[in-house]
Amino acid sequence: MPSPRIGVTMLAAPTAPPILRDSRLASVWAKVRSGTRLSREDGLLLFETEDLHAVGRMADFFKSRLHGDQVFFVMNRYVNPTNVCVLSCSFCDFARKKGEEGAFENSIEDVLDMIKPGTREAHIVGGHHPDWPFDYYERMIGAIHAARPETQIKAFTAAEIDYLWRRWKIEPREALARLKNAGLHSMPGGGAEIFSKRLSKELHYSGKADADRWLEIHGIAHSLGIKTNATMLYGHVETMAERVEHLMRLREQQDTSGGFLTFIPLAYQVGTTKLVPRQTPPTDDLRTIAASRLMLDNFPHIEAYWIMIGEETASVALHFGASDVNGTLEDEKIAHAALAESPPGLAQEQILRMIRDAGKVAVERDALYNVVKVWN
Repeated sequence: MPSPRIGVTMLAAPTAPPILRDSRLASVWAKVRSGTRLSREDGLLLFETEDLHAVGRMADFFKSRLHGDQVFFVMNRYVNPTNVCVLSCSFCDFARKKGEEGAFENSIEDVLDMIKPGTREAHIVGGHHPDWPFDYYERMIGAIHAARPETQIKAFTAAEIDYLWRRWKIEPREALARLKNAGLHSMPGGGAEIFSKRLSKELHYSGKADADRWLEIHGIAHSLGIKTNATMLYGHVETMAERVEHLMRLREQQDTSGGFLTFIPLAYQVGTTKLVPRQTPPTDDLRTIAASRLMLDNFPHIEAYWIMIGEETASVALHFGASDVNGTLEDEKIAHAALAESPPGLAQEQILRMIRDAGKVAVERDALYNVVKVWN
């Protein structure tokens, strides 16, 4: 079937075909050029073929039709109000139990102090706290909106919204409507992990929103006019078929509700959880970004999340279908709790260098992808 249009201008892209060492990719390339949606089997081939260069070229072609040489970033601040969490996910180095060494709980005043005047976006996620009532989160959003009206607030994953229903019986539609009224602008995409019942049980995240619930909550957000992001945690014990299924479910939800802005593949950080002996290699990062760009034909953006894959790989990923590098993300804690080797925050100059090193044009944006400045 033809790809749904995603609300952006289709730009001219180079038409020279990639050199295909794997002849099976010829049919995929024909679909990409004609704008025909890729199948599940096509997705599996993208992950299994040894012809990574061709996969990257096809993804770069697709991305160039949407955004030309533009690559987007935002000046943002990462805020974790607490790492106290009732869950015990096997892949998480961030969460702590209440009273455990390293546990922290920030007040609303603490959160306000973290968000400096002029911050473009506040990205807020945290643990599933056993005691904080919904009112606390509502007041937090309201306080940020009042004190920092120039800051767009991207807060609370679908997993957190689902937990507020489980703990306090605040239905997601009511919760999101109240948070939007308090000043919420958009939602992050965390908590999706991998849409797999097998992995949910094996990695002990069955206590959080499952695939159906996660997608349902994002659909509710979209119906309320709240734009959201989507993620996938990869590079641990998932199969390639499970990756493809995850992307297919996201694509179906976007067809239905249309409110996703970007997809962020999250590379598992080995840290101390050690689900696998070492982090997945940069070639897998590049392949996952490229395959995601080609499969998620109705998503405006695919992100190279430099925090988890590093500056160098993120820069290369801008030739593998990525059109966004996130932003400065001052004081990011979740990936760094898992011993991510990237610096905890990047200055604007470093972000610009990452983009320019790839030969791309840097575009500063806000949380909703409104253009702030094109850096020539």
